Amino acid sequence: MDENAKRLMASLQQDPAKIQALLRSGDGQTLLRMLTERDQGAALQHAAQSAAQGQTEELQRMLSQVMGSREGAALIQRIQKAVQK
Repeated sequence: MDENAKRLMASLQQDPAKIQALLRSGDGQTLLRMLTERDQGAALQHAAQSAAQGQTEELQRMLSQVMGSREGAALIQRIQKAVQK
């Protein structure tokens, strides 16, 4: 995972309100769709549970996979800009 994505994760971990706002946004919904389309969300649910316990590796791996596509990289970039505001 690149440094920008790591900073995004750290920022979101520190502010639950940002997470809620992100999930309600159009880009957040697109990200959720990308993260859940393969297995109806089972992997995301497991990764979120692990992240809640401080183990963010699975979630980081999932975000890296999303960023592997042009659409996913652009999406993460838009989310990073929105979170920084």
